[in-house]
Amino acid sequence: MRDFYPDQMRTRNWLFSRWRESATRYGFEEYSSSVVEQEELFILKSGEEIVSQLFNFTDKGGRRMALRPEMTPTFARMIAAKGGALAKPLKWFSIAQCFRYERMSKGRKREHYQWNLDVVGVPEVTAEAELLAVALDALGGLGLSAKDVVVRISHRGLMGAVLEGLDIAQESWTGVFGIIDKRGKEPDETLWKLMEAQGVPESTIRALFSLLDENTFDPFYELLEQKGLPTASVEDLRTLFGYLEAYGVRDYCEFSPSIVRGLPYYTGIVFECFDREGTFRAVFGGGRYDSLLELFGAGPLPSAGLGFGDVVIQEILQEKGLLPGLSRRIDFFLVPFSQEERVQAFRTVQQLRKQGFYCDLVLNAKKLKGALREGARLRAKRVVLLLPDELKQGLLVLRDLESGQEERIPEERFLADPGRFLQDDSNSPSRRT
Repeated sequence: MRDFYPDQMRTRNWLFSRWRESATRYGFEEYSSSVVEQEELFILKSGEEIVSQLFNFTDKGGRRMALRPEMTPTFARMIAAKGGALAKPLKWFSIAQCFRYERMSKGRKREHYQWNLDVVGVPEVTAEAELLAVALDALGGLGLSAKDVVVRISHRGLMGAVLEGLDIAQESWTGVFGIIDKRGKEPDETLWKLMEAQGVPESTIRALFSLLDENTFDPFYELLEQKGLPTASVEDLRTLFGYLEAYGVRDYCEFSPSIVRGLPYYTGIVFECFDREGTFRAVFGGGRYDSLLELFGAGPLPSAGLGFGDVVIQEILQEKGLLPGLSRRIDFFLVPFSQEERVQAFRTVQQLRKQGFYCDLVLNAKKLKGALREGARLRAKRVVLLLPDELKQGLLVLRDLESGQEERIPEERFLADPGRFLQDDSNSPSRRT
């Protein structure tokens, strides 16, 4: 679990603002919900094995509750609650705090925030293209290019057809999918033994691993045609990559058949994003889950979604020196010389704040030297000194802390356009249109 001190909050707010800006620019609407849900909601989606990862408890009414480990079940519940009243298609996003009681490691904590994007009511792969486009838009806004990150894309239907074409018994598919999902994370020798434990013959394992090394669609299309199996999954992938080219994000993406997303509710396109060097955990992941909402009573609704956590992306940005040095913004820091000037300081600072400037002032009695040090610590752009002799003449003293230069300005002139004294600062209200 994490505490966020002000400097960390500035970084978190900066990241969230990039997520939120990309989502809204792409037409997604924000939603939110309670962090506490009924425990059975998560069991319904993921089975009893999820219980070991839940922060769960019995409430005072005797109900089994849990802190949400992810947002998808809550999202499904909310969609189901509205029935057919929600116009489709819909595009929603949230930035949700999630909790999982699991072993902590690099990129994984027991609490994190996740940017969730979902498209409901679109059966075509245009939904996946839109999801990937907005996520990659955000990554680009964070300073990461196709040289830094890669999205690996596959299709659950394709891999299901491959397993059928290789005569792997269907009752073994769930286990085999889980093993394939570990490819690249564990040595092939380990995975080979796990496959054998599933009852898969050595020749079949060799053929499967050979296919998993392919990065073009043709070998898969040929296998499916040869076995008389549907080729729609290959066509979906080809169509999606064409769309990604049109979106201008094709360079970020590659076909990678070993991406299967171990969770059983995925039904179509699946994808995961990683740093190119393979140093970190997945940046984001998701795919199509056409049957999931029906579990929650929402009816058969074609859906696709994406989850993008805050922990790994901050680690990558830190590693690449892309986290901005964010400081508290103070346009003007007001320093009354003594108690007699304090009321005037209150009036002046309020006038500045009402004009949209970010201001602070000395709240406790300090000598001028100490007050200037406080202004420097806050990195104020300008210090406004309220000195008794100058105030009698209707003047305020503006000091630039970097240069030490001072300027005596008529108070009326200063308050008429404070922004002009911020030296071409593009963020000042007077410079914004």
